[in-house]
Amino acid sequence: MSRQDYPRRLRLLTAGDYRQVFENAVFKIHGKGLMILATPNERGHPRLGLIVSKKNLRRAVDRNRLKRIARESIRLQQQRLPDVDIVLMARRGVGDLDNRILHRQLHGMWRRLEREARKSAGEVPPEVETASANDSQGE
Repeated sequence: MSRQDYPRRLRLLTAGDYRQVFENAVFKIHGKGLMILATPNERGHPRLGLIVSKKNLRRAVDRNRLKRIARESIRLQQQRLPDVDIVLMARRGVGDLDNRILHRQLHGMWRRLEREARKSAGEVPPEVETASANDSQGE
């Protein structure tokens, strides 16, 4: 059974951790009201840091809602994500999104991050591998 918790080891905790991602960001993924910066790590699991400014979400309840949704989303997707340090930044317009849309948006961004990380590592995505194997059987 896979673990579905969100322990301390899955979080970016220090300013140095955040600085490392900002200075060495390999992956940049944009979404409506959100942006992900990510850089590979050697820890064997993904880590998440959140930046939600008062400028983009005035009310604390809205900032906390976004953080809860982001943590829940990565908690559920952590088994699929590559070994990267991720900084999720709230941008202008994120306050207009409801919970359902935020979940869907984050899920799509995690999938894109996974796909880009596989591509940069030179791995063949599983759906392409399966299609290639099926094509060669027909010959």
